[in-house]
Amino acid sequence: MTDIRSVEALRSLYREPSERARRKQLDRLDEHCRRFVSLSPFLVIASTDADGRVDASPRGGDPGFVKIFDERTVLIPDSPGNNRLDSLHNLIGRPGVGLLFMIPGVDETLRINGKASLRTDAALIDLCASERRRPPLVIAVEVREAYLHCAKALMRSKLWDSGAKQDRSVLPSMGQMLRDQLGSPGEPESNEAMRERYQADL
Repeated sequence: MTDIRSVEALRSLYREPSERARRKQLDRLDEHCRRFVSLSPFLVIASTDADGRVDASPRGGDPGFVKIFDERTVLIPDSPGNNRLDSLHNLIGRPGVGLLFMIPGVDETLRINGKASLRTDAALIDLCASERRRPPLVIAVEVREAYLHCAKALMRSKLWDSGAKQDRSVLPSMGQMLRDQLGSPGEPESNEAMRERYQADL
């Protein structure tokens, strides 16, 4: 096994990127990026801690739950999760962040890289509040890079293809998996019970 330890060695394995691939990176959100964010109900936020360990966390809501403040700022309301606050801890010490937005049925994705801050300004909270809840804070991301990512990965994975969908029964329930991992006693929570419990806090 040979490790790649230089950019030159890495580049020798690949063609040069096309001119279009080089030029598509923007330093702001144009109309197409803004439209993509407004239609997206799901994103993954990537951050790193002080030791360089990387965390990727899913975030979801109704389409457009992420608000566009202006062409260089997006606002992500923080919704209830497991309260580990891994991403939020990371962003306090290292504000660099990567976002990947997805729209069900669309194979392209939108990538945004930037600098995040955790905000509790009443005006920003009001902007991100929904009928159901008012977030305790908002992740404000200053856009440094934004670009539409090609469809190849989602085409290869057939992510939105109904024929590729797995029945939930291919895996044990989350309760069973957690019991096995943690050695917890007692009967594991069923998927149905877990979904019902989650429903009250979505």
